Amino acid sequence: MEKHCTDSRVKGVSTGTTILAAIFDGGVVIGSDSRASMGGEYVSSKTINKVIQVHDRIFCCMAGSLADAQAVIKSAKFHLSFHSVQMESPPQVIAAASVLKDLCYKNKDELQAGFLTAGWDKKNGPQVYVVSLGGMLISQQVTIGGSGSTYIYGYVDAKYKPNMTKEECLQFATNALALAMGRDNVSGGVAHLVVITEKGVEHVVVPGDKLPKFHDE
Repeated sequence: MEKHCTDSRVKGVSTGTTILAAIFDGGVVIGSDSRASMGGEYVSSKTINKVIQVHDRIFCCMAGSLADAQAVIKSAKFHLSFHSVQMESPPQVIAAASVLKDLCYKNKDELQAGFLTAGWDKKNGPQVYVVSLGGMLISQQVTIGGSGSTYIYGYVDAKYKPNMTKEECLQFATNALALAMGRDNVSGGVAHLVVITEKGVEHVVVPGDKLPKFHDE
């Protein structure tokens, strides 16, 4: 019984099967597939949206334990809402990433949650941050995560270019997700993408049958 309890934590419902974020000229794209897995062994949900809005122009992708990640996001939304009232202005992207980092780090022994955080603010423009499962914070131009990411590091390294147009970055992100979903057994469904710029937020959903094909099936 004790062994089963230990294993159940590792094999609980998890997310982050394929997640990514990339900066382009004037904005950022963040996206994911739509599946959640149980211990990386089988798909427990085909319809989850892992791209979550934490403030007006700040989004994050969840990774790790689904329940843990949702609890952290709920707390982070409260902190950021309170912060924006205090400051009488929207929070910066780094502030949102720092809140997520602090929550993950302070509870690293109890939680298994990590995040890709992306957004736009007046001070620093488009930004992407990685919050690791242990609570480490890193700023990057482009980043990928989840089990599907292991199949697309070569594609991302070869195809990502700084200062891409919005259309180029959307195509890059769609292609990367399609490649991961085509190879990873627990990535799939639809591609959820969010474009964040000074002008606002745009949601893009690419159905599975509309994703690019790169090999014969």
